Amino acid sequence: MPTDIPLHPDVRNLYGAILRPPPGTIFDSGVATSFSLDFETALAVPVTLALFASESRDELLTSPLALLEGLERTSDRLAIFCEAGRIQAQSKPQSRLCALLERMILEVTAPRGGAFHPKIWVLRYRPLDAGEPHKLRLIVLSRNLTRDRSWDLSLALDGAVGRGRKPVNKPLVEFVKRLPTLSTMPPSDHIAPLIAEMVDDLERADWVLPPGFENLSFAVNGVGRRVWKPEPCSKMAVISPFCDENALELLADLTQRGSPKLVSRSEELAAIPETTLERFAEILVMDEVAESEDGEGDDADETDARPLSGLHAKAFIQESGWDTTVTVGSGNATRPALINGRNVEVFATLTGRRARVGSIDEILGSEGFGRVLRPFQRGEIPPPDSEQVTAEKRVEEARRTLADAGLNLSCAREASVEQNSSTDWRLSIRLAQPLRLEGLSAAKVWPITRGEDHARDILGMLQKGGATDIGVLPIADITRFLGFRLVDESGKAEAIFTLGVVIDGLPDNRHQAILRKMIDSRETFLQYLRLLLADLNDPFSAQLAWSGANGAKYWGDAFDDEPILEDMVRALSHGRDRLKAVQRLMERLERPHTGDDPDIIPSDFIELWSAFQTVLGERGALDD
Repeated sequence: MPTDIPLHPDVRNLYGAILRPPPGTIFDSGVATSFSLDFETALAVPVTLALFASESRDELLTSPLALLEGLERTSDRLAIFCEAGRIQAQSKPQSRLCALLERMILEVTAPRGGAFHPKIWVLRYRPLDAGEPHKLRLIVLSRNLTRDRSWDLSLALDGAVGRGRKPVNKPLVEFVKRLPTLSTMPPSDHIAPLIAEMVDDLERADWVLPPGFENLSFAVNGVGRRVWKPEPCSKMAVISPFCDENALELLADLTQRGSPKLVSRSEELAAIPETTLERFAEILVMDEVAESEDGEGDDADETDARPLSGLHAKAFIQESGWDTTVTVGSGNATRPALINGRNVEVFATLTGRRARVGSIDEILGSEGFGRVLRPFQRGEIPPPDSEQVTAEKRVEEARRTLADAGLNLSCAREASVEQNSSTDWRLSIRLAQPLRLEGLSAAKVWPITRGEDHARDILGMLQKGGATDIGVLPIADITRFLGFRLVDESGKAEAIFTLGVVIDGLPDNRHQAILRKMIDSRETFLQYLRLLLADLNDPFSAQLAWSGANGAKYWGDAFDDEPILEDMVRALSHGRDRLKAVQRLMERLERPHTGDDPDIIPSDFIELWSAFQTVLGERGALDD
């Protein structure tokens, strides 16, 4: 039996671990796609990429300074594309830092009317040795950019950028190139050059395959004419949490010797006709014991140490001749994914000799993934409630209608009575044309920074068109991300989600206001300054910087001349980007202060920075 069986349940990769740069490199840029995402996970990603942070997502979220600098370092170097209307929302207020994600998150729609469902990362890393080529990492996932703890699959391929174009990469190249055209609103200015750079390197990437595999191919459904599906084969196993009758019949027809195996969810299988299920030799579901195992325990917080639960992995395993082929990616065994190609899906297919990578029986056997599976028993779960299914469809149709509606936010200055100033802003939501939203009893909206306690019911406005006031916010709370709750009239279904909408009148100094909310004392200023001056080319220094931003005791809360002076001298000699970051910080914090807005920059550092500015001005060091 092969020693490295694919899909083995003991081989588990943490999301953060597969994003971190390979040895000898630092993060340069990246493009990611996901069906859904949550803001907390999206906030943690830049810290992982830029600061080498190894802690779990929930630990990263306890360090707003590290989150801030991770966003500052990656906002122009990272683009995340997700399905419009599929950003998760919460009832409680969310971090003001979510507003800084607006530049990098682009909501998109599938061109054929299905779901935008791919889950990939293309990451570029810059080598510390200037003579070395850029490194790329391609990650093909079944998992979304959320804290979901289902059983998922990931394929991570490292590669170097070569000279010639590699035909194998063409499907991915064309897909990444087209991503900005799918956006529901105009992308930020940095997106086009970022995509162009990534495409140029991706065309020339040469991947290192996992042990035992000899061939690699990619396929993308939903954006071109051809719709990928598995090739005819001798034997097949299908792992798909979601499935339908049409796709399962197609897959059964492709199997030429015997009947295929199927791994899915009980609630999905309960809706499949018996005649279709009879075409499969073995039908398996996740064992309840496996679902109660604690998997990636360090990815859960202390109050919610949830085990891995539910199947979300997707794979097609085939045998042909002497070979085993494993296809992983985003596509389920459904009609939109494999037959009509309405969904946008990405697949990666690896092929190797069966003697080296294993047979279907070995991969799904008791020594492999089969260890966490059990036979499906017809009748173990009742068929779905037809009324609930209908209600869910109505809510999902309303969600899609709202995502496509072209909502618009307007932002106007509002004088604050309490402070006798003009620092607050009134937000109103506008809709040019009425929407057909049938079967809803409520539709609520709120800025995500305020929470659902500040929600307004806008069902009438959506059905008639026009504008509705949604509140007065301080400048640091303004965001184009709005939370929505749609409730079906039956009470059997609802959807809570976030939409990013076009915003007019956004104050130019919002970013500065958010920064001042995060850096609100001399202590936090000094912690953040240390973070800016850290040599992030060195993983050890990066980890030290992360620890300091997280409040490690050795950072202290007093200005320490010598270490900061030494750090700045080193940056002057070898790290001009770090001094540019300090300059950026000082410019954003420069403004007259009042009793309610104390001067947070130590006077000693102001004098030190003034001396450095003189030297930098003489050298023109920051004008490059």
